[in-house]
Amino acid sequence: MTATEHALELVHAAARAASDKLAQQIIAFDVSEQLAITDAFVLASATNDRQVKAIVEGIEDALREIGAKPIRREGERDGRWVLIDYGDVVVHVQHEEERTFYSLERLWRDCPAIALPDDVTSHER
Repeated sequence: MTATEHALELVHAAARAASDKLAQQIIAFDVSEQLAITDAFVLASATNDRQVKAIVEGIEDALREIGAKPIRREGERDGRWVLIDYGDVVVHVQHEEERTFYSLERLWRDCPAIALPDDVTSHER
């Protein structure tokens, strides 16, 4: 099984929104073979708590525009690692320190990467 077209649409919209808010290291994985609860993960990071929150707001706004509402959101108050669950897609926006420490890409490296649109730029410091 692979990620659905709907999941890919959400991944692309979330990645574009993260890019627009200057997120770093934007990547996505198709986790549908490993997890029954979701099709894809989107990972993005930021250099400070305020930027994490801005990226989260941008993603939520963009996905709301295409009719997607989060099922749940976790970690928003701390602004260090915010998880937004859209059912088909789970978005992780992390402070760069959490990104390095938890290294989700290492945990999910056996899952296929999802190609992101050409207009998605991972901004580096």
